Amino acid sequence: MYDLIIVGAGPAGLSAAVYGRRAGFELLVMEQFPMGGGQVVNTSEVDNYLGLPGVGGFELGQKFRSHAQELGASFQRGRVVAVRDEGDRKIVETAEGAQYEARAVILAGGAEHAKLGVPGEDTYRGQGVSYCATCDGAFFKKRDVAVVGGGDVAVEDAVYLARFCRKVFLIHRRDSLRAAKSLQEKLFSFDNVEVIWDSVVEEIRGTDVVEGISIRRLKEEREEELSVEGVFIAVGMRPNTEAYRELLACDGNGYLVAGEDCKTSIPGIFAAGDIRTKELRQIVTAVSDGACAVAAAERYLAQILQ
Repeated sequence: MYDLIIVGAGPAGLSAAVYGRRAGFELLVMEQFPMGGGQVVNTSEVDNYLGLPGVGGFELGQKFRSHAQELGASFQRGRVVAVRDEGDRKIVETAEGAQYEARAVILAGGAEHAKLGVPGEDTYRGQGVSYCATCDGAFFKKRDVAVVGGGDVAVEDAVYLARFCRKVFLIHRRDSLRAAKSLQEKLFSFDNVEVIWDSVVEEIRGTDVVEGISIRRLKEEREEELSVEGVFIAVGMRPNTEAYRELLACDGNGYLVAGEDCKTSIPGIFAAGDIRTKELRQIVTAVSDGACAVAAAERYLAQILQ
């Protein structure tokens, strides 16, 4: 039996592995994909991680994994489909039919950005297509960009980008925004923002990088081309919590309910990173969660083992 099983090998999970090994835990990291690193490995460049401006996303993700591995963390490939709580014993089950036992579990499977599902979206991800304006917006200073969505996040992204981009197109499929009125007022105060109502993106075009998008005007049933160098997609997030929703408390959007101590509704099971309820989802906050989750797990294990 392990002291700790960490489900997920993104920044939160790998940070937890580093702190867990430094705490002397026998631990296992469950990773669904072969390289680890989480979503950061799909980002061409990271410019807001402290001390490493301009580091490649793949490079950063692999540094995280190597750090955990050098400290003796064990890794196992597998897609976790269930966690069972048996008091001081937790059972982690995988789609491949394997079972692993631990005294405590940290769930760090992250969340996925909802996609548009249009041609070019996957092709140009990290090459002009982004799901995080605060992560990648600085690369588009004095350029024309598009934001897709109509909720709080989309409007916040458009406001953020309008401060340094030449032109920001906000593309929304309806004729009114869902965002808070205060955010809308801020948005409409910028002269370089243009809202394109009743429209959807049909295709993202380019050669090596994004050069433009095709949009369809729904009411007029006509297509239009826009020249932009960046496309910021903000149509929602989907936390990877399907395997735990019957076991653990979730909020209305499916995120695991857990505070800064990363404690879930069941003692001995913790949630770290984008998978939990939180205000800001960034690499740095995920790494912080990994450390906080291990600190909470240390206190839990000290109690049950005394």
